[in-house]
Amino acid sequence: MPKKNQTSPSLQFSRQFTKDGVSPFDMFEYDYRTSVIKDPSGKVVFQMDNVEVPKQWSQIATDILAQKYFRKAGVPQADGTSGRETTVKQVAHRMAHCWRIWGEQYGYFASENDAQVFYDELVYSILNQACVPNSPQWFNTGLHAVYGITGKPQGHYYVDAVDGQLKKSNNAYERPQPHACFILSVDDDLVNDGGIMDLWVREARIFKYGSGVGTNFSNIRGEGEKLSGGGTSSGLMSFLKIGDRAAGAIKSGGTTRRAAKMVCLDLDHPEIEQFVNWKVEEENKVAALIAAGYASDYEGEAYRTVSGQNSNNSVRIPNEFFKVLDADGDWELKARSDGRVMKTVKARKLWKDITYAAWKCADPGTQYDTTINEWHTCPEGGAIRASNPCSEYMFLDNTACNLASVNLRRFFTEADNSFDVKGFEYTCRLWTVVLEVSVLMAQFPSKEVAQLSYDYRTLGLGYANLGSMLMVSGIPYDSEQARGIAGAITAIMTGVAYKTSAEMASFLGTFDKYEENKKHMLRVMHNHRAAAYDAQDAYEGLQIKPQGINAKYCPDYLLKAATKAWDDAVQLGEKYGYRNAQTTVIAPTGTIGLVMDCDTTGVEPDFALVKFKKLSGGGYFKIINQSVPAALRNLKYTESQIEEIVNYAKGHATLNGAPYINTTTLLAKGFTQDELERVEASLGSAFEIGFVFNVFTFGEATLQRLGFKAEQYHDFSWNLLEALGFTDDQIEAANIYVCGTMTVEGAPYLKDEHLPVFDCANKCGQKGERFIHAHGHIRMMGAAQPFLSGAISKTINLPHEASIEEIADCYRLSWELGLKANALYRDGSKLSQPLSNKSDKKKKSADEKEETAAVAEQPAAIDQPQIVDMSKLTIDDLLEEVSKRVQSSPDTILKGKLAKIVERKTLPAKRRGFTQKAKINGQALFLRTGEYNDGTVGEIFIDMAKEGATVRSMLNCFAISISIGLQYGVPLEEFVEKFVFTRFEPSGMVDHPNIKTTTSIIDFIFRSLAYEYLGRTDLVHVLDKPEVENLGDEPWVQGSPTIGDRKPELSEVRVIGGASPAGNVQPAKSYRGNTGMDAVTAAAKSMQSDAPACNTCGHITIRSGTCYKCLNCGNSMGCS
Repeated sequence: MPKKNQTSPSLQFSRQFTKDGVSPFDMFEYDYRTSVIKDPSGKVVFQMDNVEVPKQWSQIATDILAQKYFRKAGVPQADGTSGRETTVKQVAHRMAHCWRIWGEQYGYFASENDAQVFYDELVYSILNQACVPNSPQWFNTGLHAVYGITGKPQGHYYVDAVDGQLKKSNNAYERPQPHACFILSVDDDLVNDGGIMDLWVREARIFKYGSGVGTNFSNIRGEGEKLSGGGTSSGLMSFLKIGDRAAGAIKSGGTTRRAAKMVCLDLDHPEIEQFVNWKVEEENKVAALIAAGYASDYEGEAYRTVSGQNSNNSVRIPNEFFKVLDADGDWELKARSDGRVMKTVKARKLWKDITYAAWKCADPGTQYDTTINEWHTCPEGGAIRASNPCSEYMFLDNTACNLASVNLRRFFTEADNSFDVKGFEYTCRLWTVVLEVSVLMAQFPSKEVAQLSYDYRTLGLGYANLGSMLMVSGIPYDSEQARGIAGAITAIMTGVAYKTSAEMASFLGTFDKYEENKKHMLRVMHNHRAAAYDAQDAYEGLQIKPQGINAKYCPDYLLKAATKAWDDAVQLGEKYGYRNAQTTVIAPTGTIGLVMDCDTTGVEPDFALVKFKKLSGGGYFKIINQSVPAALRNLKYTESQIEEIVNYAKGHATLNGAPYINTTTLLAKGFTQDELERVEASLGSAFEIGFVFNVFTFGEATLQRLGFKAEQYHDFSWNLLEALGFTDDQIEAANIYVCGTMTVEGAPYLKDEHLPVFDCANKCGQKGERFIHAHGHIRMMGAAQPFLSGAISKTINLPHEASIEEIADCYRLSWELGLKANALYRDGSKLSQPLSNKSDKKKKSADEKEETAAVAEQPAAIDQPQIVDMSKLTIDDLLEEVSKRVQSSPDTILKGKLAKIVERKTLPAKRRGFTQKAKINGQALFLRTGEYNDGTVGEIFIDMAKEGATVRSMLNCFAISISIGLQYGVPLEEFVEKFVFTRFEPSGMVDHPNIKTTTSIIDFIFRSLAYEYLGRTDLVHVLDKPEVENLGDEPWVQGSPTIGDRKPELSEVRVIGGASPAGNVQPAKSYRGNTGMDAVTAAAKSMQSDAPACNTCGHITIRSGTCYKCLNCGNSMGCS
């Protein structure tokens, strides 16, 4: 243990954001809010009233604090009892106070005043959402120090800083477990300590407390290698499947389905081919199980049945492999026991397998072994062989890292478009000390991790909101200027962190293993400094030279701060050494990013331009991403222009001033001012204007006064705006004005050269076509990587149509730019959820344009009047002309008369169909159908168990009207598009072989019909095809009576419409009550279509690094 330098002063802190004599708690105004979280059925799973938070905190940040971070029991109350935390003040105090007293006890501060300033600045930082620690700190830190909470030990260990001895914890809370990231080793041994079965126990301790773990399994012998007892090994893959099951049973913090575990394997392992194709084969099994009728969701039986679903997999690729690949050579796979070559494979074939697997199922990711170890500060302790689940923490086996993230937006000044370097440097120093103190006070899940974490003292300071800051600056994410800024900020952060580490080493001593690694660590420090100066010839021991800061594209003040930070870090390190072997990573900041109200995480760009703000009283309101108006101001647009661009994206949320459909025209149609005010109140969260023009908004009395009948406004296919005489074009124009486009593409005044500023990770809205190319993400990572101790947790999203060659190109570019790791995710590569219909709509629109263009290319007819002989028109010609005239006429009477000249197709006397029983939230329902001989549906019957109930009679009338419509040729597709997703009680879980949840009886009926008759697998949860008996092949009997039978008077000429080809069906526009959180889910699904539903509240999640996070309740489906 290095001796302390007693002559050097301890840490001194001046005030940066706080004031002498003013409590940091008094520097904020507070609100009392209610936090409510509901599950998918609407049941309240969590509710807490009077949650005290600063006014600037959003509702989602409040929900996370109340649901996740408040201690729920054992907190002393004013009346002498114990209970729960109720205010953020308690949480901020217990963490900051705990860090302070541990720091004071072990001599970190020069004086009591310095300790007080340290505490005050930390409290301010947390309340101001400027920087916060990873989730385990919120869960565990200060519970014993502040509240006196104790508990029986859980098998943890720590090294006592007083005597340097490894000891076993005798209390679960006295020393918290503040670390989120772990790397464990595994020996080629079955049952002894450190072996295979012991690994599952060590992992369990980590998963239980909500942290994540990674392991390199390359020590384990491949299948067929000899054992000491004379037999042969069953192989690595058999054990990986056991570990996968164990992880799936425990999960991370009881919630995570995957991403709490990383499995790494060296590329020369004898079972590398099986490992690469592991998830490919398992996905094929899933596909077969889904086809056999098993549920396809993440938690469904199909995915539960197969293996490999509870980890991220990565292959460790050395530089040598790319040389062999380029030479089209053979790659050697070597035995683990004696190093002999067991097999050779073509490097090109192995590379193709890796890229195909990543294309097919998003695994394996790549970790570039040579690059990682060339930046290794402590190679005398062994090679870096693995990472945590999100790939940002990379260090020795059996070590851990605790994280904190700085919110960059808190240091950006919009008034002059500048970055507060001084404040950022202060915060980086402050939180580097916090993370160092956390190592001092921590306990760990095994002896090895406790010892090595003490010996090396690795830290993980990072940042969030870079993408948002760049957009506010008016700088495109995928640009040289953005990369220059990102590189400089990352350099400042890590330079200050290492300078602080050297400062602490001056009086506390270096980390224990510093001296034996001194020359290596100083070489790495010099390389970081060379990158700050972009000195390409100054790098030492690097095969791949990184991207330095390009002075041409970096603001001068940032460049100077970056180079000074590294000059100081190297000079102090050469003088005193370093207290910490590593200091920085870029973590996904899933939950803590939401607590800080960050729009973006890590180095991610933003994912949407229009978002939904959660209101404290419940519900949501559509708002523009606040980066957009700020960016437009920086780009010198006028306030009136900004207003129009913003409203184009998010809508005006008012009818006032809307084209065609506005207060004036609606008053002329007979609405009253009070009735229109009801509409106005609903427009804030509406996706489409038609969602709020219905009987639920106006009431029956209003619609009856306007001349509409109950059978009209209770028909969910009925469109009030169309019935009022508005055309589709008029409705669309009004919709854009009121509800917006969710994109700025096509906005008035916005210049084309400014569009890249607003590019996001995904296409925005139904009209948006722009998004950031994968290379833009990779190059941004390349700009930040040279200044990080660890790596970057980031998933590069690719569109569904991305090719295998594009996957290979991204992996190769990542290596060439000096990244340490890369994880790719092709949208829709998992079978867990269908792709959204967003791309389908665009495809249809594109097809329509192609057809229009084809018609336009035909020679123009001579411009002269033509007399058409109607006797020579085909049925298709006649129907097309009639359809055009019907669509262009607002006269609903005309449409009704035209309907009466169409002959009704009667059903055969004996006909087949199906009868399906289902239970919706306990309510029994029977759906029966009658079919024509060609298998198309011609009638439906709906019956409910409640005899004589009003709803049963209404459903019977509804079935009759649908049946008549079907018999008159209304395509089933039209009904399906109108009625699916309608929402009313009963709703919820469904006892049905294919459909497991529904929003209403009507929704269930048309999901079922769409699946049975249209093959719409996207509307069901389980795929199967039950056998249909009693087919009834008798011929069609013309006189057969059917539901609602009547004998129309027919003209001499009959027009009988044939079945429309499925490809030509134009689905009707759907106007449903899709508001509130449904609108949020629809928006998220349209952007990240196959993201899983949140396992807490059921809403669609978005990607955060290599994990997922929920924007509704704040749940993080990962280890952060």
